[in-house]
Amino acid sequence: MSKLEGQVNYQINLSFKEINLPPFEDILVVGNQSKQGRVGLSKSFDYLVPMSFDMVEIDDEDVAVVFISRKVLKKVPKDKVIRILKEKVFPFVSNDEILKVDFKISVTYESIEITT
Repeated sequence: MSKLEGQVNYQINLSFKEINLPPFEDILVVGNQSKQGRVGLSKSFDYLVPMSFDMVEIDDEDVAVVFISRKVLKKVPKDKVIRILKEKVFPFVSNDEILKVDFKISVTYESIEITT
């Protein structure tokens, strides 16, 4: 075996950015057969961001539980959020996955009258 002669050079590209924990902000949909179960995820959230998410158990073929940010629930009632998820998101969830859902809300008023 021959030895390499000469100098060895390395090229390194480095980048980094801040992350937030947990790595989602609005809603997390957890499949029935997900490797991370509802209890483990719930305890993780309690340690990382206590009192920030509500856990909603779901009676669905593929979905076991949904974690919803309390910021979302401050603006939209839980039953309406679940109804939207069942109609628009649940049909695309596999029973073994965890799905991050961005649920951005804007509130607008059509007109506000002030009497003096």
